[in-house]
Amino acid sequence: MKYSDYLAKYLKKNGYTHCFYLSGGNIMHLQNSFRTHFSCIPIIHEVAAGIASEYFNELNLNNKKAFALVTAGPGLTNIVTSIAGAFLESRELLVIGGQVKREDLSNGDLIQRGIQEIDGHGIVKNITKLSKRFHKPLSDNELDKIIKKSFTGRKGPVFMEIPLDVQGANVNFKIPKKIKIISKPKIRKQLMSNHINMIKNAKRPSILLGGGISRFVASKLQKKLTKLDIPIFTTWNAADRICSTANNYFGRPNTWGQRHSNIIIQQSDLLIALGTRLGLQQSGFNWREFIKNGDIIQVDIDKKELTKKHPFVKYPINSDANEYLKSLLEFDLGRNFDWMKYCKGIKNYYPLNDRHNKTRKKYISPYDFYKKLSNILTKNDIVIPCSSGGAYTTFQQSFLQKYGQLIANNKGLASMGYGLSGAIGASFSDKDKRTIHIEGDGGLTQNMQEFGTVSINNLNIKTFIFDDNGYASIRMTQKNYFKGAYMGCDKETLLGIPNWDKLFKSWNISFMKLNPNFEKNKKFLNLMNQKKPAVFVVPIDPLQTYYPKITSRITSKGSMESNPIHLMSPLPSKEEIKKFFKFI
Repeated sequence: MKYSDYLAKYLKKNGYTHCFYLSGGNIMHLQNSFRTHFSCIPIIHEVAAGIASEYFNELNLNNKKAFALVTAGPGLTNIVTSIAGAFLESRELLVIGGQVKREDLSNGDLIQRGIQEIDGHGIVKNITKLSKRFHKPLSDNELDKIIKKSFTGRKGPVFMEIPLDVQGANVNFKIPKKIKIISKPKIRKQLMSNHINMIKNAKRPSILLGGGISRFVASKLQKKLTKLDIPIFTTWNAADRICSTANNYFGRPNTWGQRHSNIIIQQSDLLIALGTRLGLQQSGFNWREFIKNGDIIQVDIDKKELTKKHPFVKYPINSDANEYLKSLLEFDLGRNFDWMKYCKGIKNYYPLNDRHNKTRKKYISPYDFYKKLSNILTKNDIVIPCSSGGAYTTFQQSFLQKYGQLIANNKGLASMGYGLSGAIGASFSDKDKRTIHIEGDGGLTQNMQEFGTVSINNLNIKTFIFDDNGYASIRMTQKNYFKGAYMGCDKETLLGIPNWDKLFKSWNISFMKLNPNFEKNKKFLNLMNQKKPAVFVVPIDPLQTYYPKITSRITSKGSMESNPIHLMSPLPSKEEIKKFFKFI
């Protein structure tokens, strides 16, 4: 058979069901073979194909997989951003790229020989787990070694660059087999016994769940998790692993975290960090102050994350965090009544909308918006906040998740424009669910062409646009650090934000501007409940304040120096420090 047909059969055998693609001459054999084996979804720009595939794989709970198909040259260069995003978030992503036929390859001797030729393999090899150019057709045993790299161990993107004549070559391979995955090793009993004793002896133990804890495992262990007499926190990537109403849930600590979460976690005398790399956003840029008066057990599948020494980890465990959590919850971890009572006192004192925030009357506070949205949404919704800016940080600070909701973002790259493409992938992962997409006006303009994909497929995506006249976070930085020397951040500094009233008519998508009492508006509620796309503009005050936050200052050497995460601005009063900072 033709090799492109063989590859299609191989991918289908291994669970791939959806292909996000943009047509191109250098993938013509692959396209023609894939169209009869997969649900092939054309997109407007290649970056959306990668992002949609990543989010599809992240959120699909039915063992279905998606991959991206792009042509050579600009097809590859356009998808680089989404490959980088999946790499930084350790997300499964397979990208198949076309290439000119082998005799037209310049092989580094010339700038270019074939039409649209560029070294795709060389460009992405440092942002993939594996990048492979095919010099001949590869059979299933050889393909196994490539494909499974994406979803075994620490997940990540894999890129396969297939020249045109390899795609069209005739092969006499046997029908491909399914990849065999080796079962994960059990955690040593003696190690667990030691850790159980440490947890029982601790006076202020805490658990931080990261994105490395799978939704499947979190679901299986949900009752045990919520019955623990130990505070549980999540990273932003694990926001949907536990319900916000759980008795032992204390939020999402972060440099842009919830104030009560940051104060509580910093007072732990033992932190069990599971499936989180404890990056600088998690520990704070002033990482030397993270859990300063306690010890850390960190369980991560990537050994390098355990030895980076920021923050200092006394008990690093190179293992699958899911297996560790399963083993951990088989034991009685003790009782911590006084610690839990203390934590609840802190949580109840600090509101999610900080008392110092100001919103002018004709606008909607982003914090109040998320409180109302939290009440409106159901446990069956998929929620896709964007990945940067005020719309994103305020979501993580004030959204109250219901268990059963699926929440995904890509904070590592923190690229504007990720939300819409992510929502497309999420919607295709389960078309019976409603997908909620929130994005700032500045970020949305970077990828808004994909509303064409939303419209043509009639996807049940409800988009909320935070309309604050451009790049609010950039404007805030220029105000705070450069005395308001604004540049390229809003319409006044020549940033071309579209007229929303006119834009969505071209896609035949329902559109509505919200007012502060939107949750009672019948038109809004009707649009929310219809199984078709709708867009809502949320008027956000361009002068909106965003508290709490970690304050940094520029040193005399030009570098930045930050407060530890428990000292968020506005700084706590002496009375608050005396009452709520007892163990710092």
